[in-house]
Amino acid sequence: MTAPLLLAFISTSIILQILIAFGVAAWRLQSAKIVSSPVGAKDLANIAKGAWTGWRIFRVESCAFEDPAATQRSLLLAPVDGLPLPDFAPGQYLTFSIDRSAQPDEPERPIVRCYSMSDQPNGKTYRITVKRMPAPLTRPDLPPGEASSFLHDHVQVGDVLKVKAPAGQFVLDTGSQGSAVSDITAVFIAGGIGVTPMMSMILWSLAHQPNRPLHLFYGVRDSTDHAFKSVLEDLSHSHPAFSLHVFYGVPGARDIEGQDFQQSGFIHLDVLKRELPHGPHQFYVCGPPAMMAALLPALAGWGVAKRDLHFESFGPASSGFVEPRASIQTAPLPALLEVQFQRSHRTIGWSGEDMNLLDFAERHAVPMESGCRTGSWGACETRLISGEVRYASKPDFEMSPGACLPCVGIPVSTVVLEA
Repeated sequence: MTAPLLLAFISTSIILQILIAFGVAAWRLQSAKIVSSPVGAKDLANIAKGAWTGWRIFRVESCAFEDPAATQRSLLLAPVDGLPLPDFAPGQYLTFSIDRSAQPDEPERPIVRCYSMSDQPNGKTYRITVKRMPAPLTRPDLPPGEASSFLHDHVQVGDVLKVKAPAGQFVLDTGSQGSAVSDITAVFIAGGIGVTPMMSMILWSLAHQPNRPLHLFYGVRDSTDHAFKSVLEDLSHSHPAFSLHVFYGVPGARDIEGQDFQQSGFIHLDVLKRELPHGPHQFYVCGPPAMMAALLPALAGWGVAKRDLHFESFGPASSGFVEPRASIQTAPLPALLEVQFQRSHRTIGWSGEDMNLLDFAERHAVPMESGCRTGSWGACETRLISGEVRYASKPDFEMSPGACLPCVGIPVSTVVLEA
């Protein structure tokens, strides 16, 4: 074969490979297009559930603070493999395995945390917004949040993070084709960082159901904590169906009522009754324990049906409102089961009077991470060194091998936990 013919053959092969690659990429993009017509939240959740298994590597494309105090930081993430991203149900979260540099005297211990997405699906990137978690006011001796501090102080553009596929049941009811859900007023009640999943729900609604009535009641301490301020104000001005109600618990000297916020104090039922129109409503509530503990029973007492009241809390906020999961144990234990907390150097007898291991640990002042307390987020995931832990129902969170979820698990034998 002559040199010109060989060169032509090689060139033709390269061109064919490029065309095939472009064709495959176009097919994948077509398969991953954003759903343009309203579909059920369960349908979107199923799409995301089958997206990928295990961990996928994402690169940080950009970072931005959403509040003047720089305590709420958004990270825009893109998959390193360059493949399209699946849709997710507005309100879902991502699970992260955060690797830090090991201390000289302890082995590397990845932190597993879940963070809500704060944008609507676009097929290319995911965005999360993370609040820096300080030590609890009631326990200043405890360290600040490990994961949030790391994501604020060390993660920069270009860094990579290990991420699991979108998950979670606190999602917007988007309806299905032919349903009348777009005519039902969606009422979002957010406190502090609880606005994060609401951003995803609101942005999706305005893009896909622009005529659906939306009300956001958003409570923060003052203007320094006010996240997404300009974004939300622009949305309320450009979308007549979106009504914004901002509450400042303790307004600052420069905070102007009627301009920065609509009302001082905290969100309460009377203002909801006054501001909301008559007709059917769906409520989505997410915030700190005090807000959840006050509003959830109030809304139920007002007559809001259980099917129309969706909520997610960041702590033991709703323990008096939510029906507890059925206990596995139906009779008193014949003898105490030993529960050993290895890191805390504590061994305590389990009698069966607590609903789960997390409640048990907190009652005995054993420090343990917590989040949703429903088996969905995985914030409390703890290594089970030995023994057996069972669950009344299968947790939504996919646990790592050799781990357990204390928030919904109970021991059925002597157990040793890493905590």
